[in-house]
Amino acid sequence: MIDSHCHLDHEPMFSDLKNVLHRSKLAGVKKILSICTTNESFKRIKNIVQFDPIIYGTYGIHPHETSKHNVSKEEIIQNVIKNDKIIAIGESGLDFYYTHSDKNIQIINFKNHIEAAIDLNLPIIVHSRNAEIETFEILNLYKNKKPKILMHCFTGSIEFAKKLLKLNSYFSASGIITFKNSLDLQKTFDSIPIDKLLVETDSPFLAPSPHRGRKNEPCYITHTLEKLAEIKKISFKEADLKTTENFNILFNLN
Repeated sequence: MIDSHCHLDHEPMFSDLKNVLHRSKLAGVKKILSICTTNESFKRIKNIVQFDPIIYGTYGIHPHETSKHNVSKEEIIQNVIKNDKIIAIGESGLDFYYTHSDKNIQIINFKNHIEAAIDLNLPIIVHSRNAEIETFEILNLYKNKKPKILMHCFTGSIEFAKKLLKLNSYFSASGIITFKNSLDLQKTFDSIPIDKLLVETDSPFLAPSPHRGRKNEPCYITHTLEKLAEIKKISFKEADLKTTENFNILFNLN
């Protein structure tokens, strides 16, 4: 199993990293991707990725933070090329549900992240909330350059997923698919080919059932994978093998 998106630099995981990693390995987690959200986050991630061979990291500015961290394509590239365990750009994107950052600043930063990812030939990890039209329009601008796209914690519509599939996008399922009221989202994931799916915890957020309401961590990925297997009508083993293979293909890892 691979947790394709978590935040090991967040509490309560950061101060208990040894035990978090121990529980993850006991559960069968083979790789963990710890996601950057700010420049301060990246300082911690550069140390975290050295903590254990199974941990990898990213560099990027979350859309909520773009008003405080306005980064150029060149800055993004320089941060990434200095560490071979930084394997993706993000998370970046658009969040129009909250107004933590100006929309235009979010858009400028999103484009900078996409262009850096294209130049580096690395995946761009995309956050999109209440911005389906704008997210697709921006990604579609770069379709001829074939960006490697991962839609993180995907909660979009079937129609949005279909358009993103035309861009060869991958989609990551979070613990939200285990929630009883997520029937529409489950149908969306049923419609996406298995060779385009990954799983994530987004820990410490969005703990899956039966841990909903608690702080999440990578070892809980088993519950999301079990639900994905149920949705796709395949065995847990097959879901594990496919999502692991998809991650390794997307991120060019063995």
